[in-house]
Amino acid sequence: MTALLTINSERPRLGLALGGGVARGWAHIGVVRALARAGIEPDIICGTSIGAVVGGCHLAGKLDELEEWARSLNRLRVMSYMDFRVRQPGLIGGDKLARELRNNLGDRTIESLDRPFVTVAADLSTGHEIWLNKGSIVDAMRASFSLPGIFSPMLVDNRWLIDGALVNPVPVSVCVAQGADMVIAVNLNADIIGRARAPGNSFPTVAGFDVLDEMENAAPVEPGMLSGLVRRVFRRERDTPSLFGVMASSLAIVMDRITRSRLAGDPPDVHIGPKLGHIGLMEFDRAEEMIRLGEEATEATLPDIMTAMETLNIGHQRRGAVEVPQEAS
Repeated sequence: MTALLTINSERPRLGLALGGGVARGWAHIGVVRALARAGIEPDIICGTSIGAVVGGCHLAGKLDELEEWARSLNRLRVMSYMDFRVRQPGLIGGDKLARELRNNLGDRTIESLDRPFVTVAADLSTGHEIWLNKGSIVDAMRASFSLPGIFSPMLVDNRWLIDGALVNPVPVSVCVAQGADMVIAVNLNADIIGRARAPGNSFPTVAGFDVLDEMENAAPVEPGMLSGLVRRVFRRERDTPSLFGVMASSLAIVMDRITRSRLAGDPPDVHIGPKLGHIGLMEFDRAEEMIRLGEEATEATLPDIMTAMETLNIGHQRRGAVEVPQEAS
């Protein structure tokens, strides 16, 4: 039996692996912008969690809209997107965020993009790493950012999928499997020394602000927002973390350790690590700062990127492909 394999006939291909990191993912916007200004446009983008959101929006031509929305967020608006659930497998449903993405991307499919795009998720039952490279872009994004305990899992093809950061936080290996000859990896959790702590506290911050206080001071307050469950989850005693803080920080520790292991086994050709440790995982309202930090980290790494591209003979010629026969069972 003969199958058709599409390969690049003109030049080696450049892959961009965008890692997970919750709110810190806005730095990916700055990375993509800085690369574009330098004339560098990846042939393949693979994203995990928030990296899937930024990568998909970029390839769909909606990065401007995503950046505008990110920059418009304040603490009150961030709270309004948290659709808290009582009897669901996640504290936050994620439907409001998915609806916002769908308003901009519609029913766009991954197959309609002009370049390969893959998001990474994990199978809740087996723990297997799942690569989503077809179907709805929004569904693929939503599955990839389903952080356990926070966002509800996503049902895709009869499998419950959770955040891909639990299995492959910075998907270098996925880019290589898709045919990348050189990979630029963006690790949002590389800034260990700068890991955030509130002044006077001995524990890392998660939201970067008191979520419950913000919700209580909001006007008007959405019905059900201040339920007993929400109060329990976010309330904390002085100088102690909240239940939500413990849960999110613990997941961050796990993802950090997995990231180190995966990058040791699948090292990228160039590693970009924005200094984001002082920013809480849920501080979505600090987009302007994070985008700037992503740009600065990329600009500082540009000499290494250019050297690697020259060494691997990766230029900026037009993409091209031919079809060749391949044996398949």
